[in-house]
Amino acid sequence: MKVHTIFGGKNPHPNYLVGGVPCSVNIDDANALNAERLAHVGQLFDDAMAFVNQVYIPDLLAVAGFYKDWGAIGGGLENYMAYGDLPVNGYGDPSHFKFPRGVILNRNLAEVLPVDGKSADQVQEFISSSWYEYSGGDATGLHPWAGETNLKYSGPKPPYDYLDVTKKYSWLKTPRWKGHAMEVGPLARLLVAYASGREEVKDAVNGALKALDVPVAALFSTLGRTAARGIETQLIAGWSKEFYAQLLTNIKNGDTRMFNNERWDPDTWPEEARGVGMSEAPRGALAHWIVIKEKKIDNYQLVVPSTWNASPRDAKGERSAYEASLIGTPVNDPEKPLEVLRTIHSFDPCLACAVHLYDERGTYVHQIDTF
Repeated sequence: MKVHTIFGGKNPHPNYLVGGVPCSVNIDDANALNAERLAHVGQLFDDAMAFVNQVYIPDLLAVAGFYKDWGAIGGGLENYMAYGDLPVNGYGDPSHFKFPRGVILNRNLAEVLPVDGKSADQVQEFISSSWYEYSGGDATGLHPWAGETNLKYSGPKPPYDYLDVTKKYSWLKTPRWKGHAMEVGPLARLLVAYASGREEVKDAVNGALKALDVPVAALFSTLGRTAARGIETQLIAGWSKEFYAQLLTNIKNGDTRMFNNERWDPDTWPEEARGVGMSEAPRGALAHWIVIKEKKIDNYQLVVPSTWNASPRDAKGERSAYEASLIGTPVNDPEKPLEVLRTIHSFDPCLACAVHLYDERGTYVHQIDTF
């Protein structure tokens, strides 16, 4: 099967992708991205910036001022990773990303280490605490290009009161960067950018720290994680106006291209290939790995932000971000552990990737096979 047959034949409009994000630009066409709609988009950016600067950030700083003690709670891991995003010179040039790519170890803001998705010794996934099995055994760590996803549930039969965390206890695999557990998300993005010397980011972060009268160390906390989401929203609101202005300039200069169709026709594809796409989702570092053989998908694996942050412990007992952040959290009322929720909520948690459905006979409710 050729991919383009899904869309009803070869695409007749190189600036229009049915069902996708890109759409055609035609200033005089009512059914395209025209002058009226571009003006509306510009107004939306203005409204968003006004709300962020006049409501969101002032409210965030006002509320945070009553919770400064949380600048020393919920830090958890000391390692942070960002794949980087918002390119200004294409995805092939990470050095010009608004949010740069890199790793920080042991909260050392004086050094940003390089990260890539191709080296087999960088990103690996383990299953010593996960309900899966590898052909090479549970002690094996696999790079996503060689990844396996073979489900093998070994937990208690429902209903049950708790999971035994000395055994396997999660549907999430456990990813590691060079053996290290990493936190990803808004805080990681800001810390990598801050440590990389990005002046816009440094000014925004230092401004917030000054307004709250807290040290840089307060960033490594529940408070810092919550503040990071607001700070990056303020930054992105401003950058959106920059990108919008660049789009208008391109259109005025006659450049209305909306996607690259060089590899659109499967006849141009290689017989075999491997690829990785690294980007930043709102919750953090996201990457997809694919292996193609005979122009068909042979293996496809992805490691999402929640896999990094919410994954179970590894064979050494090292906790991932969620679990590590809760160590030492003071709880006023064990019957109402709001403090635990406060820290977990600072990650903007999502566990949809940790869910699998079975019917009462233990078989899959729904399964899709590649072909």
